[in-house]
Amino acid sequence: MRTRQRRPARERGVAVITALLLTTLAISIVASLFWQQQVQVRSMENQRLHLQTKWILRGALDWSTLVLFQDGIDHRDYTSLDQVWATPLAETRLDQYVERQRVEGETFDASLSGNITDACSRYNLRNLGMSRGLPDPQQQVIFKRLLNNLQLDQGLALRIATFVAAGLPATTDEGNDPTKQTQAAPVTGAPMKILQVEDLLSVRGVTPAIVERLRPFVTVLPEKTPVNVNTAPAEVLAAVVPDMSVSEANTLIVRRKQAAWRGLNYFETEIGDNRKPAEGTAGVKSDWFFVDSRIRLDRAALDAQALIHRSSNLVAGSGPKVVWIRQY
Repeated sequence: MRTRQRRPARERGVAVITALLLTTLAISIVASLFWQQQVQVRSMENQRLHLQTKWILRGALDWSTLVLFQDGIDHRDYTSLDQVWATPLAETRLDQYVERQRVEGETFDASLSGNITDACSRYNLRNLGMSRGLPDPQQQVIFKRLLNNLQLDQGLALRIATFVAAGLPATTDEGNDPTKQTQAAPVTGAPMKILQVEDLLSVRGVTPAIVERLRPFVTVLPEKTPVNVNTAPAEVLAAVVPDMSVSEANTLIVRRKQAAWRGLNYFETEIGDNRKPAEGTAGVKSDWFFVDSRIRLDRAALDAQALIHRSSNLVAGSGPKVVWIRQY
């Protein structure tokens, strides 16, 4: 009878190590599959949250345009800070309005907050140019006063006005006005059209600190706009009115809280006929508004600003329009 030969210990050790390696490899493959699946699930959840924040933003803008439309009907002659549109929306919980599968133990938060700002309460940098290469000297004087009120270098007024004018179309209606003719500034290279306040960084001498200082007081709109004296801050109001100090403008702001000026003639009467703002530089009604929205949805967040244009001639079916949306 033949006896069964026993395998050498070395062969048995190799077999055990091979089995362990195969087991480890199998576990790694399974773990990798589970990890990839979890990544895909999380990616889908992130896409869903992002899409939901977009829909919330769309709803917020629809609500804003409705508020501005109704306000335009209720107050056709003037725009002031005591109207409904100027009331900010405090952080509002939206959990009950957003359909979403709940995960046990997960903290789910959904909120919306925001406010509407009168874009015409700020100085519109677009005013500085009449046409391609033609700065507006009248507006340049106003902007120089604003720089002085903000304790900034007044020499920037000419450089910024030249920069703005260089990016305008070659011809505009103002260029045909003989009362506003001026020598065109030389335009070299490829001029950049100014679209936002940050574009001022392209101007020699303008630093990020200067841009941040200017930001609350200036804006860039698609067309020329007068400053609304009912909503403008003291620094801008004092720049529009000749020979007016910031302290005098602050006194006027306290006065307008009691009753807004329903016509520019009321404002001019209050400041005196000898200090009337130049024609077309001041007004009491606004057609452009910024809508700032802050949306929080679980781990997703969306901060956005939209520019809304409200036509002065509101008719049924023709409400305010969203011009652009910028996300931050």
